[in-house]
Amino acid sequence: MSVIFILIFISILVAIIFLAAFFWSVKSGQYEDTVSPGVRILFEERKSEEKQPTPQAEEQDADPSKN
Repeated sequence: MSVIFILIFISILVAIIFLAAFFWSVKSGQYEDTVSPGVRILFEERKSEEKQPTPQAEEQDADPSKN
């Protein structure tokens, strides 16, 4: 019977810890921007032009006899 009381105490303690973590995250601004994470995937990110092969370079790589 005492094990049940220990488990109830531990579960209440864990619930309080999670509740405190939730209030801390709300207070620190974790939930302020709810729109942009949902639409971020819809927009393509523009990366700097790093080694983007040109069509001529692709043709040379495909047929080594032309070199």
